[in-house]
Amino acid sequence: MFVDFKNSMIAEFDMTDLGKMKYFLGIEVMQTTTGFFIRQQKYVQEVLERFHMENCNPVGTPTKPGLKLTSDLDGERVDSTYFKQIVGSLMYLIATQPDIMYAVCLISRYMERPTELHLRVAKRVFHYLKGTTDFYKKNGGSILTGFTNSDYVGDLDDRRSTSGHVFMMGSGATS
Repeated sequence: MFVDFKNSMIAEFDMTDLGKMKYFLGIEVMQTTTGFFIRQQKYVQEVLERFHMENCNPVGTPTKPGLKLTSDLDGERVDSTYFKQIVGSLMYLIATQPDIMYAVCLISRYMERPTELHLRVAKRVFHYLKGTTDFYKKNGGSILTGFTNSDYVGDLDDRRSTSGHVFMMGSGATS
């Protein structure tokens, strides 16, 4: 059925069959008999080079445990355009690395008036990514696992709460 559809599309439109997808919009796709696997190893390397972090030392976590950020009104300001470029690049990585989501969402709150403190936290995410470029999880089967966390009135500026969750089927995040 698929072959017939493909042949009818090639006959009707000017197309070329390139085979199985391997790379799409910065996402590497690996198709095996056990499933599809996606990662952004090449994109991570490009981002590290773009922000001159390719030689940084890797760390084991995207943020320091218990980190609380504030607006840091007295801190030294950094270029907000540069900071927004960092946050935007990190947001695109969330699709394949949901483990950085909390850190990226945390620093994205301060894009309008970033300071050296916020930039240091963003650079720590780069240090973490440096240590995960070769990290690749194999399929863990069909076990559903869920994680949740919350920080009641943890934002020191406006006393808002932060919560999050991730549900995984095997080793892939589904929600």
